[in-house]
Amino acid sequence: MTIRRTTAMAVAVTLLLGACAAPERNGGSPLHPNAAEDVNRLDPAQLKDGGELRWPVDEVPSNWNVYSVDGATGNNALMLAAMVPGTATQKADGSVVLNQDYVESAEVTSSDPLVVTYRLNPRARWSDGRALSWEDFEAQAKALSGKAEGYQVSTTTGYEDISKVERGGDDREVKITFARRFAEWKALFNPLLPKTLNDSAETFTKSWADQPLVTAGPFKIGSIDPTGKVITVVRDDSWWGARAKLDKITFRVVERPALADALANGAIDFYEVGASIDLFQRAKSIPGVVLRDAVTPQYNQLTFNGAASSILADPALRTAIMSGVDASVIARALVGGISNGEVKPVGNRMFPPGTKNYQDHAGLVPFSQDTAKSTLDSLGWKLDGEYRAKDGRQLVLRYVFPSPSAPGEQVAKLVQSQLKQIGVKVDLTSAPSAEFLTKWVFTGNFDITSFRWEQSPFPISGTKPIFSLNPANTSRNYGHIGSDTINKLYDEATAELDDAKRAALANRIDEELWKIGHQQPLYHQPGAVAVRSTIANLGAKGNGEFEYASIGYTG
Repeated sequence: MTIRRTTAMAVAVTLLLGACAAPERNGGSPLHPNAAEDVNRLDPAQLKDGGELRWPVDEVPSNWNVYSVDGATGNNALMLAAMVPGTATQKADGSVVLNQDYVESAEVTSSDPLVVTYRLNPRARWSDGRALSWEDFEAQAKALSGKAEGYQVSTTTGYEDISKVERGGDDREVKITFARRFAEWKALFNPLLPKTLNDSAETFTKSWADQPLVTAGPFKIGSIDPTGKVITVVRDDSWWGARAKLDKITFRVVERPALADALANGAIDFYEVGASIDLFQRAKSIPGVVLRDAVTPQYNQLTFNGAASSILADPALRTAIMSGVDASVIARALVGGISNGEVKPVGNRMFPPGTKNYQDHAGLVPFSQDTAKSTLDSLGWKLDGEYRAKDGRQLVLRYVFPSPSAPGEQVAKLVQSQLKQIGVKVDLTSAPSAEFLTKWVFTGNFDITSFRWEQSPFPISGTKPIFSLNPANTSRNYGHIGSDTINKLYDEATAELDDAKRAALANRIDEELWKIGHQQPLYHQPGAVAVRSTIANLGAKGNGEFEYASIGYTG
């Protein structure tokens, strides 16, 4: 499941995908996981017109409003992206460009105060016939400002810094003035949702619970079957951009262990292999299927619950637990066979490895059972038989993982085994994958849990909802962990227009996150995808985004 990477949504939560394998394409040549993308890119003009794409997802959204607290999942954002606007789009190389289907131009027209002026595409219209306008921007900015009473939002980053949104020379010109500078302003209004959704706290929370009521994209809702867990989007003939090649896309909930069978019997047309040896081996034997692979910005990690009522509320206890977890062992066990070289745990939450600003800070909390044991002793958690206890309370941590998920269970058992060696008891709880995020992670119903985050081209705005802490709105900080130091660094970084200085601040934030035990990064997720060979412009998208209108069949 995903709370996705790009722009305002910024980062994504995803279920763990697989165990290890050394993948090859069906033809036998090695995969190339360092490629920017591997999607069988072809000019849409060369593709067949029409057809259906059957797309596996993890769940039917409980709310189609991706900015609501219960709608901020990757499956939701992935499906909605085929139907709603965004001001920018990310390319496979990580660069961000304007989405000119919706925005003709966007530029800084004043630096003090910061004013950004958008010029909207005059052809862009909502499905209710109304043209996109400055009013949609104004309504979204107010709803996500953090000041609107009753709006339970998943992020306020950037929007909280806007002082006003005004009409420019006409309804298609949008002038946005910031009360304080927000350097990553390109991250905002992605997606852009209609003003009717944001009219009131009630419409924001409830009106899109069953389906998106107003769209503006190459596809629109065709049907939703919550019982059968099938969602169909169909080509929207009122779309003003490049006509979609497909007639429709059918999103079907398929549990991870059943993906290979579903691909083999025609129920779906591709799936993410991740690092699953089973899904990889099965894909090689399915006729007409190829394996594609590219670099991915997703990383797996352990999230700790540091809320005041939690057993892990003490930062020193969390870092002691981190010292007892050998991320290198977990990384090798889960993805060791994928890599052509040494598998190293993730050392930075802000920047992916290989990027110029990446700094490995894992050494701030190195794996050391001796350190873990001595810290636990100093905190009063003494061995009492096999496990530790303090003031009559045993040190027991409840680890929640999604089921069915072989890799999720594998990581949980590795953590359980490692922590047992330092005297910490870990009880494992499996949660149905369809409700793992909404009923367990989002509600803080865990001591430890694990899922994937997707790193953003906007490291400050992309991570602020996760790592800063506002008790009035914890946003995506599911562990309720933070510090004044981190909050102040985010405030400084969001206003810093110099890219190098902003990157340095981001790295300082990451250092502080290690020190307080906010989460424990584990490993980067491999990007392998099994897909029918006749499908173009779909596969391993790397750092880019799916171009829904361009996806189609070669014959």
